[in-house]
Amino acid sequence: MRFGEIVIVTMLVVSSLSTADAQTVIGSTLNVEIANSTLYRIGFCTLAEQKPTKLPAQSSVISFGRSMGIGDIVSVNGQAVKGVAIEVFNGGALSTTPAPGQSIADINLNPMTVFWELTFLNLDGTRIGTVDIAGSGGQWTVTGGTGPFFEARGTWSAAQDPVSGERTTSDCEDPSYRRINADAGGNKRHGVLYLVPATPPQILATPNGPAITHSSDFSLVTASKPALAGEILSAFATGLGPIRGVATGQPFPSNPPAAVISPVQVMVNGNPAEIIGAVGYPGSVDGYQVNFRVPSDTAKGPATIQVSAAWITGTPVSIAVQ
Repeated sequence: MRFGEIVIVTMLVVSSLSTADAQTVIGSTLNVEIANSTLYRIGFCTLAEQKPTKLPAQSSVISFGRSMGIGDIVSVNGQAVKGVAIEVFNGGALSTTPAPGQSIADINLNPMTVFWELTFLNLDGTRIGTVDIAGSGGQWTVTGGTGPFFEARGTWSAAQDPVSGERTTSDCEDPSYRRINADAGGNKRHGVLYLVPATPPQILATPNGPAITHSSDFSLVTASKPALAGEILSAFATGLGPIRGVATGQPFPSNPPAAVISPVQVMVNGNPAEIIGAVGYPGSVDGYQVNFRVPSDTAKGPATIQVSAAWITGTPVSIAVQ
């Protein structure tokens, strides 16, 4: 099966595609696993070099605390990926009666601002997208992102592994040795992203049902012409994100069709289907064709179909399976 052939034939069949009415944008949970996590405390390396007019050399006080954490993203929702998690701390102590190194103020406060940047990569190293996060006091909010995470909102929480959490060192250590210097337990962290996308993945609708076609004659899957277990189908969708080699907002090419950058998954009755391919619909800027195989053990009757991209799930639709 070649994408070009399917797209050309089905263009007439699904010429009146539309999004489902009253679509509800829902959030998705991304469980992000991080390894080799190290926190570098900035400025501690140079205390012994400070002059008498500054803080005494033996002091462990840093007037304005700064740290940078770096870790490797290794999986999302159990799927192996690559990437990097960056965590930046900035803060300092305020006091009405300051000790050396504290800032005088009319309030006693220890403000600390934290910024996270999560960059996700496919296993071949191609960039999926980035999620930007900011907050303080352990409360972090998604402030934006790139790729499939563009204009997403949500929350982030990150916990240390109880056995081998983030390793702490200073900027004396050469960061090129971060993975080599990791503890035996791997210095793991577990983060949870809850994302509400601006445009979620969504299977399109036609007047006769979801825009899902048979591979044999490219007709729509309907109650009178149901899908078969093990059959290859094509779903037409929106919201799957950037296409390889195509700038955002530019029409998708037809020869050859360009693949979706993000990991794409189709669930059939909650079970993962084999993805044959996911490409941009020629001439569209937010239309996609996803070829998938219905699991061979799918029961007869109504079947729930749900598409996801970059682990962000869309609203399920229903088709008939014979």
